[in-house]
Amino acid sequence: MDGLHTTTKLNNGVEMPRLGLGVWKTDNTTAKQSVIDALKHGYRMIDVAKQYGNEAGTGEGIKEGLDAIGLNRKDLFVTTKIFNGDQGYDSTLHAFEGQLKRLQLSYVDLLLIHWPVDGKYIDTWRAMEKLYHDGKVRAIGVSNFNNERMDNLLAHANVTPAINQMEFNPLGQDADIVKHDGHLGVQVEAWSPLGGGASLSNPTINKLAEKYGKSAAQIILRWDWQRGIVTIPKSTHEKRIVENSDIFDFELSDEDVETINKLDEDKRTLTYDMFAWHNPKGAPDDVDKWDDSPANYKD
Repeated sequence: MDGLHTTTKLNNGVEMPRLGLGVWKTDNTTAKQSVIDALKHGYRMIDVAKQYGNEAGTGEGIKEGLDAIGLNRKDLFVTTKIFNGDQGYDSTLHAFEGQLKRLQLSYVDLLLIHWPVDGKYIDTWRAMEKLYHDGKVRAIGVSNFNNERMDNLLAHANVTPAINQMEFNPLGQDADIVKHDGHLGVQVEAWSPLGGGASLSNPTINKLAEKYGKSAAQIILRWDWQRGIVTIPKSTHEKRIVENSDIFDFELSDEDVETINKLDEDKRTLTYDMFAWHNPKGAPDDVDKWDDSPANYKD
């Protein structure tokens, strides 16, 4: 039966929940409370990253949240990511130990390369393969990899990525990446699944929301579910966290799924060329301007 405890089997046999909580763009205090709320309401997957600057708060939320509901670490699926500034073989291994300490964990279920920093992501992957074989992570994957970079990684990899986490929502679907990853046995996971105001205010989405008696967000998340996309909507409000998981009492018709498929405008919030680490004329990561920027961590 569909629900928050429903999993998908990754290409290495690990079971991963299909719907979880993302904590992007939240401070440590807010991330902690969001995680506690999510666990209380049945979520069993949390997605964080060093780049978000809130691994410590997320770790506290995991500990307190699990204690509050009487569950153990093994009952939760935790994802974190290698920060762009940490990429490289030795630096990845060193930085990951700091990430585990902030999360108060002895292992994570999924570790991703956050962005494919050119000239470094192959060495980063080699380090992640070591962490995987050493039992520090249960699965490894990538984020924001286009087909060219995915193929280049595979040419040097001994372990095929289990996940490609990418921006995916009704107005930005990257059908070529979804198709390519599917052929490789790589599970696609959506960040920014609700697509911000543009998708939530889209007239077609809102017409479907009226038809099914659901919110625009619930229509989009149900569409993700029926497309087989693992999804991690972010919210800092308990009511919205609950609402985002209330998508299991209805089903979109095949025609309505196709209607949303046709909304694709190839829109992107972030791309490789926006970052200074990829393009000398690009802007630095916004996170580097934060008071608690990961660049200031003493791993």
